Amino acid sequence: MATAERTVQKYGGTSLGDLDRIRAVAARVKRRWEQGLNVAVVVSAMSGETDRLLELARSLSGDPDARELDVLLSTGEQVSCALLALALKEQGVPAESLLGHQARISTDSAHGKARIQSINVSRIERAFEEHKVTVVAGFQGIDSDGNITTLGRGGSDTTAVALAAALGAVSCDICTDVDGVYTTDPRICDQAVRLEKISYDEMLELAGLGAKVLQIRAVECAKRYGVKLRVCSSFADGEGTWVVPEEEGMEEVMVSGVAFDRDQAKITVKLVPDTPGLAASLFGPLAEKGVVVDMIVQNVSADGHTDLTFTVSGEDFSAAAKLVQEVAEKVGAGGVDSSDTVAKVSVVGLGMRNHAGVAARMFEVLSDAGVNIQMISTSEIKISVVIERDDVDRAVNLLHEAFVGDPGSLAESKPA
Repeated sequence: MATAERTVQKYGGTSLGDLDRIRAVAARVKRRWEQGLNVAVVVSAMSGETDRLLELARSLSGDPDARELDVLLSTGEQVSCALLALALKEQGVPAESLLGHQARISTDSAHGKARIQSINVSRIERAFEEHKVTVVAGFQGIDSDGNITTLGRGGSDTTAVALAAALGAVSCDICTDVDGVYTTDPRICDQAVRLEKISYDEMLELAGLGAKVLQIRAVECAKRYGVKLRVCSSFADGEGTWVVPEEEGMEEVMVSGVAFDRDQAKITVKLVPDTPGLAASLFGPLAEKGVVVDMIVQNVSADGHTDLTFTVSGEDFSAAAKLVQEVAEKVGAGGVDSSDTVAKVSVVGLGMRNHAGVAARMFEVLSDAGVNIQMISTSEIKISVVIERDDVDRAVNLLHEAFVGDPGSLAESKPA
């Protein structure tokens, strides 16, 4: 008898928000199980549960111990894991719930942001031999000392993809409250359309630029291990969006999406002595504090001094601004300017590699609309600009119309 194909489904907190939704998820899983597939399901905590647990911890401690916080937060997935297994059994589906340590998800010891090192799938495979559905708690694992660890926000996506890779699954479905990946956020652009497929590289850029539909570490894992990934709705049937390796013809589309991130802040260190080691003296302390620096622009030196501007997340702004002020005083800078009213808007597409004029068109569209560009960053398949946060909605709609709504607008620039 041939071995049944394996598939992994992941359901987020909104999909498991109450008992009726859990029953509905169980019915969806049952349909796949009845098709003869071996199904492993990865679940997040019920909607709002992780925030509730965080609030409890912070009510007791202003700076909760990282190890104990992981023990606490992991209980959210334990609840949804057990409830879904119960719902499946009530619908006649043999099921078994597994927590991170029971599924043998081994991680490093970085509490709150652990990385998966290996997964021993022998227990899940034994369940498959009995044609049981396994329901695995996402977001969590166990380190070499037996401590519970968590993977950080969105970690259940990473759990699902890593599990799919370890099982050799035919696909990994990320089931959520949207029906796929859109060309931009449909909440602010009513012309946004769902993509049938998108490349790993494009999805990595979009995830890193503020698109919330997939966690970036999950996409990285899918690309590394060749996991066939699909983003689809938990609430309606539909094909969703496939995230796949680059295919022939993908470069014919210049821009696949317009992404934005309102959670940005900008810091400028003025009149810094332009000497060797300047960048290290500034960014070294930021790295030590765990502050992630995004875009960096350094002006041409004049009279031995230069201005250096960079962006950080809004969450890191206060800590970064304080630290930069201290460093600026030490190196004899002329001062520090900062703003937490900026945002980043980006256009992404494989086709940008072979089309000239994308940047010029982007800047022209924003200029004609009176949107001031404060910073620019580019990669092979992305152009990002920093603008005022109040201009984001308008900029996204205009860029979407220019590049996605009228994909032929730069056709004349396509190489022969």
